[in-house]
Amino acid sequence: MNIVLLSNEYPPYIYGGAGVHVKYLSRELAKLNGGRHHLQVFCFGDQREIVENMVVVGIPEVQNVPSQDPRHKKLLDSLYRNLVMAGSAREADLVHCHTWYTHFAGCLLKQLLEIPLVLTIHSLEPHRPWKEEQLGNAYATTTWLEKTALRNADGVIAVSNSMKKDVQRLYGISSEKIRVIYNGIDLDHYKPTFDKEILDSYGINPDKPFVLFVGRITRQKGIIHLVNALPYLEGDIQVVLCAGAPDTEDIDIEMEQRVEEVRATAKNQIIWISEILLEDHIVVLNSHASLFVCPSIYEPFGIINLEAMACNTPVVASAVGGIPEVVIHNETGLLVDFESGDNFEPKHPEQFSRDLAAAINQLIASPEKLKTMGTESRKRVKQHFSWKNIARQTLKYYREVIGTHRRKQIT
Repeated sequence: MNIVLLSNEYPPYIYGGAGVHVKYLSRELAKLNGGRHHLQVFCFGDQREIVENMVVVGIPEVQNVPSQDPRHKKLLDSLYRNLVMAGSAREADLVHCHTWYTHFAGCLLKQLLEIPLVLTIHSLEPHRPWKEEQLGNAYATTTWLEKTALRNADGVIAVSNSMKKDVQRLYGISSEKIRVIYNGIDLDHYKPTFDKEILDSYGINPDKPFVLFVGRITRQKGIIHLVNALPYLEGDIQVVLCAGAPDTEDIDIEMEQRVEEVRATAKNQIIWISEILLEDHIVVLNSHASLFVCPSIYEPFGIINLEAMACNTPVVASAVGGIPEVVIHNETGLLVDFESGDNFEPKHPEQFSRDLAAAINQLIASPEKLKTMGTESRKRVKQHFSWKNIARQTLKYYREVIGTHRRKQIT
């Protein structure tokens, strides 16, 4: 099979779950059936790789793209790169897109090469209204691109059952057209790994328990609600916030101000690491952490929770989107409910922050429970979330979509 994969993210330029997904999916697909499948991977960047049966081509950024509003530049630059992708791909059996950033190219290649189009839906634009802060009026265009691609797709992969329901409800896509295939984890890399020197380098006391957050500074990840929960934490524990890459200058300023306010009153030490961490360092931090905290207000799946669980670390997370399909309440961690209000923000934000703190306090006060949950966490990840199995499911779905496409052409 000749497969074209389109993604804005690909190593070394990864900042979210979609990039992690494409990184591992492409590598596992290339290994299947003795390496007989050929992959063309087009992404945003300057990548140039040829590894046996996989070619990776990065499309560079457009310099000085004209726009009515500086916030429109990301959209217009993406559309230019989509045109280059559409002109660069060669003979293929199927094109598989990830995120709205590549949907335009996918739709073009479906027509130009007369091949089926598959989309993996990692998130949905109407469920990310805060993106308007970044994109301005271009946000309406990204939603239109997503809607157009979904309605033209021959197959849709949802990363959770929650996401499948959202796709059906928002865009009217039939259930038969959607396949749920989870994200995965590299269990050889994400495993209990300890190195006190790495903790020391970040100012973390290796002999003192700590709770960990890893994620971008964005409304979606709920980082502000976690910061607001810190004054309610009990016990002498450290709080490590690995939070960088702010969506906007405004949310960066808001984060800085709130952290400083909380530091002035909170009993616990707050360590804020603002740079993007090496993957190996994230593994070590996850392994040493007493528990991981995921306060997202919107999370279609949440690979970040798998990463912690694979390192024997239980999770306290908001019970939104696909998270309850990953984190099992009272077995691999605790789930915190909240009533959603405008723009997916908690209707009662102070109560949500207090509930986050209460869940953290409950587990920190019970070291035996933490240990048991940590063991169950890795066991669950091994049973359900290996990339090799996910690649097999994806390839099987490709075959089904291609078969249906060919039957339609004959008739």
